[in-house]
Amino acid sequence: MTDARPIAAIVLAAGKGTRMKSQRHKVLHPIAGRPMIEHLLESLAQLQPERMVVIVGDGRDQLEAQLGNRAELALQDPQLGTGHAVQQAQAVLGDFSGDILILYGDVPFVRPETMQAMIERLHRDDDPDVVVLGFEPEDGLQYGRIIAEDGRIAKMVEFRDADAAEKACRLCNSGLMAVRGTALFDLLDKVGNDNAQGEYYLVDIVNVANREGRYCAVISTDDEHEVAGINSRIELASAERRWQGRRRAQVMAEGATLTAPETVFFSWDTALGQDVLIEPNVVFGPGVSVADNVTIKAFSHVEGARLAQGVEIGPYARLRPGSVLEEDARVGNFVEMKKAVLGKGAKANHLTYLGDAEVGAGANIGAGTITCNYDGYFKHKTRIGARAFIGSNSALIAPVNIGADAIVAAGSAVSRDVGDGELRLVRAEQLVKPGWADRFHDAMKKKKKLEGQ
Repeated sequence: MTDARPIAAIVLAAGKGTRMKSQRHKVLHPIAGRPMIEHLLESLAQLQPERMVVIVGDGRDQLEAQLGNRAELALQDPQLGTGHAVQQAQAVLGDFSGDILILYGDVPFVRPETMQAMIERLHRDDDPDVVVLGFEPEDGLQYGRIIAEDGRIAKMVEFRDADAAEKACRLCNSGLMAVRGTALFDLLDKVGNDNAQGEYYLVDIVNVANREGRYCAVISTDDEHEVAGINSRIELASAERRWQGRRRAQVMAEGATLTAPETVFFSWDTALGQDVLIEPNVVFGPGVSVADNVTIKAFSHVEGARLAQGVEIGPYARLRPGSVLEEDARVGNFVEMKKAVLGKGAKANHLTYLGDAEVGAGANIGAGTITCNYDGYFKHKTRIGARAFIGSNSALIAPVNIGADAIVAAGSAVSRDVGDGELRLVRAEQLVKPGWADRFHDAMKKKKKLEGQ
């Protein structure tokens, strides 16, 4: 092994993505709630590259908005093949003398270990100029082939240009490469487009290097899904299914119980503690943190929420962004929270909406209670003190404060603050009219009979 050289990355993302049938850029379609290119960039970040260039074409503005200043963008227009795409990075990396990884924005699940192995292969004593990542799928389909012997590449060939013997080769080209920065653009300058597609193929840098007596090597991954490209909605769904399957296995191995794993869907950043119980048909959106000994009952949806130890939610609970449940708090069926805190041991057992609210420790929120937080123009806050009791079917019209140990009687519409220990009863006087209902029914029955004649 030689001393480490700096690393740069070129990420190809200029394809039109026509098979997606979408106005959204292909590499921005989400897997586990995260754009697929961000999965790739997270893995790449573990290698700490000094430079990163993303090759863009259609949808450039979308990628600019997503990536900000995390990458330099280079435009490929017109699009004349993968070799031509990589060549667009020359203005940025033409003087870069380190190692360059060539990756694809629609191949999002390349492991950092695989990237590192490609870089390390460049540093071996045989001193290759190019390292190609190969794989051996069950069905070679129309992948390009790598003709190699003892790890040295003799020839790279695209499927359309391969003869029968070459197509019989099982070692396929993933498209991913590691190349010496001192060699990449020199080799690309010598690539032609005399092929079935009339394009400048990136793989031809290997053939050019071979003609010049340089050394090119191949390493392989044993997981073909690691290098699977995503070009259609069907492939996107397959990638989601594989990601979810791996994540379910991981959380169970780390101490969570999933009673029906195939029905639970995680986000890319879901964090679970130990002894968490998750019942069937639970969906996690981004930004969820769950502590130890939490129970999430069936048919619940949780996004942007923090659940402390001993919390129980559901079934049929919905926690929206900004929801916080402190230790041993309880949210029951058909309860929705948004930007609200439920204090330690507090309960909202059923049919409740808590929005822009703070609920104190030990408070009890009765069925059918809502915080009226929006006046059509602005959001307002409701604060409920510790151990307060809110009776069923109450409307708390924000901004409003309910004091500690206060009681709001069932059916109240509270628009003014309630002090500590007070009882607030807001109901209209009940009016009784004896016999009125009987007379009403008689009149309606006669009218209906007349109209039916």
